[in-house]
Amino acid sequence: MSTHSAAQLIGGRSHQCDATATYTHQGRRAYALLDGIGSTEGVRTWTRTAARRLARTAARAGALDGLREIHAARAAELAEEGWRAEDMPKAVAVVAVAEPGKPLEVAWCGDARAYLLPPSSDRLETLTTDHNMRQVLTDMGLEPGPYARNRVTSYLGDTSPHAPFGSVQVPSAGRLVLASDGAYEPLEDAQLTITDYLMGRPHKAARALVAAAIAHAEGRADNATALIVDLARS
Repeated sequence: MSTHSAAQLIGGRSHQCDATATYTHQGRRAYALLDGIGSTEGVRTWTRTAARRLARTAARAGALDGLREIHAARAAELAEEGWRAEDMPKAVAVVAVAEPGKPLEVAWCGDARAYLLPPSSDRLETLTTDHNMRQVLTDMGLEPGPYARNRVTSYLGDTSPHAPFGSVQVPSAGRLVLASDGAYEPLEDAQLTITDYLMGRPHKAARALVAAAIAHAEGRADNATALIVDLARS
């Protein structure tokens, strides 16, 4: 069985609108991380509930199907609200599902990330590709502006018919890291190596990662959240 731990810091925001959740169903365990868009009591409350729903659904249906189900439900709710949907809570998300004897499944929308540190390695692998304008412009061979990363191109509740979802399967071994952009962006901006903060047990590593992110944030620090999992060997 894997061990895991999450850590959060609010940074300079008025509310902690990141959320994590885990759920196990018939030996399949799901780990979910959501990063709410905005900073209000409503976003905080909805994101916490949605994280639990995503973990439960993914544990039963798999990472990608679970993410799609939660997305479709939220998109339908927002579509019913019409123009009022602009102010309703939304979030980017990443979810990973581990099951003994099977590959690790990861699915995501937006710019929440998953990383994997394989056993006996110090090379952290990024499993996700950001769904934001920075990545869109980079893929087009264009130079993104400083705020391009703040505009996500996919999120839970996106009513666009072409909203992208990402998914990947990798060997289920090593240390899994789920992180909000407030946890990884400051370290990347400071040209620091995330692996340096992943030492020790999951609870120690998660706290070290988010503390370093807040310490190195320029201007007002974002919510920083990390969920770290030591995956059991099959």
